[in-house]
Amino acid sequence: MNTVTLPFTPDTSVKPEVHHFFDEDTNTFSYVVKDPNSNACAIVDSVWELDYASGRTSLVGADQIIAFVKEKGWDVEWIIETHVHADHLSAAPYIQEHLGGKLGIGDHINVVQETFGKIFNAGTEFQRDGSQFDRLFKDGDSYQIGTMTAYAIHTPGHTPACMTHIIGDAAFVGDTIFMPQGGSARADFPGGNARTLYRSIEKVLSLPPETRLFMCHDYPDNRELGWVSTVAEERANNIHVNDRISEDEFVAMREARDKTLAMPHLILPSLQVNMRAGHMPPAEPDGKVFLKVPVNLL
Repeated sequence: MNTVTLPFTPDTSVKPEVHHFFDEDTNTFSYVVKDPNSNACAIVDSVWELDYASGRTSLVGADQIIAFVKEKGWDVEWIIETHVHADHLSAAPYIQEHLGGKLGIGDHINVVQETFGKIFNAGTEFQRDGSQFDRLFKDGDSYQIGTMTAYAIHTPGHTPACMTHIIGDAAFVGDTIFMPQGGSARADFPGGNARTLYRSIEKVLSLPPETRLFMCHDYPDNRELGWVSTVAEERANNIHVNDRISEDEFVAMREARDKTLAMPHLILPSLQVNMRAGHMPPAEPDGKVFLKVPVNLL
């Protein structure tokens, strides 16, 4: 595995306070990331629960995050989406309504919107320019959370719009890499690519060895649930990608493995909502809201 020169120098002396929240139905971790020198914080990858069979939604997890932040008296400056999730709906607009903050995602969201806007026949009212978000991060962009400088790096492969957010000694990797026992994300969604994913993981694992990597998901099998690893642990022990595995070996493994995987249970509703920054599609004239099921298109 090569070491990649990043467009900034990470400051691992800054150690944000990180609190995780877990959604068991989708195996998703959400995070509240607090500046140790102020009351400023950010929220990463929130969840809006959906029971697909009944069409019922719930905001239990989002309400837990809101109550936690309010109890602490913290100020939300950012609500971050690491990518357009295919396995859960985002609760970002609901959290923003209650706590404020700017909503940000990678600037390649327009590629995802163009692809899935066509698949779901979203119509001309659906803007495909990322304008549903407050900030579109470009590779290497920085932003502030209180006194902390955060950086966003483009880490595509799982999806075209994936970003990893580095905040002091903490990095929020989305679905780019998993716990060492979990390996890596799939790369067979539209716009995904296994070779691109490997090179994105090289970027992440070029961070200082002590950098904490916070996962968006974990799928434990006969082990404890895990949500944080380090660069050093991943380079030594990740079962899919480490210092002993070449790019070609990874690509062959990832492409073969992806052919065996079923689609995520909530992929169809998730993409329709998340490409709209967590908003449902427009209501019908009678006020009812529907999510589409495209047949034989994915």
